[in-house]
Amino acid sequence: MGILQIVVVIVILILLVKPMGTYLYHVFSNEPNRTDRWFAGTEKGIYKLIGLKKRDGMSWKKYALSFVLTNIVLVAFSYIFLRLQRGLPLNPNGIADMEQTLSFNTVISFMTNTNLQHYSGETGLSYFSQMAVITMMMFTSAASGFSVAVAFVRGITGQKSVGNFFEDFVKAHIRVFIPLALLVSLVLVGLHVPQTLKPSLEVTTLEGQTQQIAIGPVASLESIKHLGTNGGGFFGANSAHPFENPNPLTNVLEILSMWMLPASLPYMYGLFAKNKRQGWVIFTAMMTLFVLLLGLNYYAETKGNPAINALGIESSQGSMEGKEVRFGIPQSSLFTSVTTAATTGSVNNMHDTLTPLGGITPLALMMLNNVFGGKGVGLINMLMYAIMGVFLCGLMVGRTPEFLGRKIEAKEMKLIAIAILVHPFIILVPTAGAFLTDLGNGSITNPGFHGLSQVLYEYVSSAANNGSGFEGLADNTTFWNVTTGIVMLLGRYVSIIAMLAVAGSLIQKKPVPETIGTFRTDNGLFTGILIGTVVIIGALTFLPVIVLGPIAEYLTLR
Repeated sequence: MGILQIVVVIVILILLVKPMGTYLYHVFSNEPNRTDRWFAGTEKGIYKLIGLKKRDGMSWKKYALSFVLTNIVLVAFSYIFLRLQRGLPLNPNGIADMEQTLSFNTVISFMTNTNLQHYSGETGLSYFSQMAVITMMMFTSAASGFSVAVAFVRGITGQKSVGNFFEDFVKAHIRVFIPLALLVSLVLVGLHVPQTLKPSLEVTTLEGQTQQIAIGPVASLESIKHLGTNGGGFFGANSAHPFENPNPLTNVLEILSMWMLPASLPYMYGLFAKNKRQGWVIFTAMMTLFVLLLGLNYYAETKGNPAINALGIESSQGSMEGKEVRFGIPQSSLFTSVTTAATTGSVNNMHDTLTPLGGITPLALMMLNNVFGGKGVGLINMLMYAIMGVFLCGLMVGRTPEFLGRKIEAKEMKLIAIAILVHPFIILVPTAGAFLTDLGNGSITNPGFHGLSQVLYEYVSSAANNGSGFEGLADNTTFWNVTTGIVMLLGRYVSIIAMLAVAGSLIQKKPVPETIGTFRTDNGLFTGILIGTVVIIGALTFLPVIVLGPIAEYLTLR
């Protein structure tokens, strides 16, 4: 029954890929289509308000600069709001101003679509901050990433230009995230997720004591949290909290919300490339890697904890430590895998309590640069690996590599090398550094190999702009706030700017006619090459630290 639950959700996702991918293509193709009837009027008003009279295509440099400057402005306003939240409106519980290093970490976290939380939402933020800062950045960071992904696709598929950032940014909000978030919010409210501006409830317990129960505008945050692959929870327990995720039905809805858009982007890419098979090749590679790692997590969790099993306390349900009974292992394993494959970071169980082998799955999915990725990140990274695969195959046969009719030369490969190498660098160097100082060591709550996994997970999650935590790490300190903040910045912007430069380079090249010797990138052979490229690069960079952490812990327990 557990496997059946997982298969049903995957089948529903696959059925959604084509219609959603087609819709996204119509939104961003900048060609007249039916969606103009519903949204064009609103968009024209926004363009007029912001002074965007002409929406001419930009160069990749101007596009990247517009993206970065927009993010800087949003970060500045958000930081001010968090530092002054005590005196701002909609603060019925009298929550104090946020500390400066925590404010720095929080605004960087949400603007980079990471949503790593070193605070507990119900006690650390006012309603105003939850809406004006957190929810706002969940929309804008997702729209920013979506815009960059579309620009990259335009570049490598030979469109006239990479597009106009501000036009893409507005369209992502008006035609994608706001309508979907409104719909999902209403469904969640119907499924008993709170949506209110009333202060915390004061109730009397069975013992006669009083207890404060936090409520608030939960459903609206929950919808964009998953649709935007953001992951930041209204409550500290995130989607394990019964107000955020009350039952298995809301659990499936949240899984599909964070998975649907990233999974549909490859199909959109195929439509831009005028070759749908190109999109299905990327999707198949993503799904294959995902299913293999999901299978590892599900198998490990159903087998239970070896240390506990050795005591003769075996459970027919497997390892339920840290999991909600209302979800069980199937929906917990699927949620764990989707949230790290789609770089969401939302959790419905505590990853710190995963079995050693089960813990490899979320780590590996983030180490592989987010298999499905968040808003566009997964597609960009998978296309990066595809170009790398084409280049390696070209070297083997002594032929100049080509991808979608454009020659891949030294300039593109240098930029891709930067994007690939910066990822392990900003994970492994800070992880090692954390063990060399008492500032890092003092926050580790687990001994031995599990303590290594705890620190490693924090930086992997930050670098992959995922935001989920192993939990248990005492991370609300100046050391962790600053170091993870820097890692999140580098993890977001270095690779995005590098890949936009690749798109800008390819769009200027004249297309090369296809011949009998052209290496095809839309068949099963290339799917295998793409999967192999991802696995080999991932293994070369991260296998040693995986051996020192989860695998060593597994062998010790046995």
